[in-house]
Parts: sequence; structure tokens; C-alpha cells
Amino acid sequence: MSSRVTRALARLTAALGLTVAALAATVGPAGAAPQAMGQCTTSSGVVLAVDFSHWGGPVYRSCGTTPTTGYELLNQGGWATTGTGHDGPAFICRIGYSGHQGGKQYPTPQQDDCVLTPPASAYWSYWHANPGQNTWEYSQLGAMLYKPKPGSVDLWIFGGTNIEGTEGKPTVTPDQLRAHNTQPAGAPAPKDTRTAAPLPPDVNTGPRPENPPPADRTPPAAAPPAQGAAAPVPSAPDSPSASAPPAGSASPSPSPSVSPSPSPSTSTGAVAAQAPGPQVVEAAPAADAEHDAGSYLPAVATGALVLLIGAAAVFAAKRRRRTE
Repeated sequence: MSSRVTRALARLTAALGLTVAALAATVGPAGAAPQAMGQCTTSSGVVLAVDFSHWGGPVYRSCGTTPTTGYELLNQGGWATTGTGHDGPAFICRIGYSGHQGGKQYPTPQQDDCVLTPPASAYWSYWHANPGQNTWEYSQLGAMLYKPKPGSVDLWIFGGTNIEGTEGKPTVTPDQLRAHNTQPAGAPAPKDTRTAAPLPPDVNTGPRPENPPPADRTPPAAAPPAQGAAAPVPSAPDSPSASAPPAGSASPSPSPSVSPSPSPSTSTGAVAAQAPGPQVVEAAPAADAEHDAGSYLPAVATGALVLLIGAAAVFAAKRRRRTE
């Protein structure tokens, strides 16, 4: 009986060790395929947006495939994240884009060492907007668990909020970020396969058009001036008629050009101001930045503890077998 227990414990210990090793090898990003922004539509793909305005940067937006997770979207096409030593890669502590500041991740190590969970007043908060929705919803799931819907928008902003998402809301709207095209950019327009119904034979459709038109159809030449009509003679510079035309007569000078109506950008006398909020910039798919998933120490420590417990159980079973 004790030998069977020993073998069972040994198999359990080996299985737990393999599980821990597999976990450490697979928590990295699973590559969601990045696409050009024009490939996202109102019903396909998902727009990923990251707001760097806390550090004076713009809001970057990019297009990714679905179905996938928010974590995968945030680790593809040049995007990369860093987790915390306390919570692992699932808790997003830093975000960087290889097309911005050379892939530098924010907050910097000087601003947050990402060892413990960041405070509620300074962390990356996660927001969603479903297709057709122009209000933000604070994510109730972590990035590794949430699966955005096709045609939706994911937004990450740095700052503080509460668990209900009533504080620290984004200043940019979902409509400023989402894709509004119904077909991917560059896709051919759908062909109209409908055919016109034939007209009844007794319907008069008019004379048949001539194509090309006859050669003798030329526009009439301008009529020559009547014989005996004197050509207009310009007035002398010192003539009174040169300074002021008679009342009721047309002025010989060209009519003053009509000033164009002021455009919206000049009607106020200043350059047109952009919509309130940070600048939105498209982030084209770029080379993947260096990825730091955070510390694997919690998983490794748990696995080591399980292995020690299993080894102790096997050793105790062997000792009991010797004493029997």
C-alpha cells in the first residue's frame, strides 16, 4: 500500500512541476495579428488606443484582429507591456510603443519600479466601448480575461479612477477613435448584380442619340460689330470722364472681386482649434518592441513550494515503509 502511495505522490509531484514550467513558458503574449488602421471597420477588428498625454504625448490608435484578449492586443504590432513583481504580467504596470520614443515604456523605472501594485491614483486604467457606443465603460475584467467585440474600442489611460469608473474618465470620446468605414480600406466596392426590367415595346423613348454627332454641328460664330459703329476710344488721362463715370452708367473699370466667405478656420481671426482633448495619432504596425512581461517570481515560488511538499511526502512514505 505504501509503495502505491509513493508512486502516486511521485507522479503528482512530476505533474505539478510540468504544470509550473508550462505556465512560465506560456504567460508571454500570444500574437494577435496587427493591421493597418484602415482594415478595422464598424463590425470587424478592434481599435486599440493608448493615451500618453500624461507625459506630453498623443493618443495612439491601432487596429488588431479579433477574437483575442486585451492583453494580446497590447503586446503586438510594436506594443509591449511590463507587469509587476507582485502580481505578474497580468497587471499592466508599463506600456510602450516602438514608434514612440524608441519604445520607451511609461511610467519609467524612476517613476514606478513596478515591484508592488501601483496606487489607485497613478496606474493604467482599462476602458471599453462596444460597437456603436459613444460612452466609455470601465473594465471589470483584467486584460488577460477580457475579449473585446469586433468593431469595439479598447482604451488605456494613465491616472486615477475608482472601481465604478465614475472618476478619472477619458477626455477623448469613442467616436474619435473608432473606425467608421464599413469596408476595409482598399477593398473593392460590392457589385450591383441587379438587372433593369425591360421596357414595354410601345413606350416612346425619344430619338436615338447620334454618336458621334454630325460634323456640321459647330457652334455659331460671334456676330461681327455693325458697320459704321465706332470703336470705343479710351478717355484721355486728364478727361473728366476718366475720373468719374456719368451717373447711372456702367463703370469701365473691372468690377471689384467678391471677397470669399470666411472659412471656419479664419472666421474668428485665429487658426481653427482642434477638438478638446489630446491629439490622436494613428500607430501603424511596427516592429515588435522588447517585451518585459514582469516577474515570474510568484509562479516560480509557488511551484518550488509544491515540489518541496511533494518531496517531503515521498520521503515520509519511504521512512514508514522501512519501519514496517
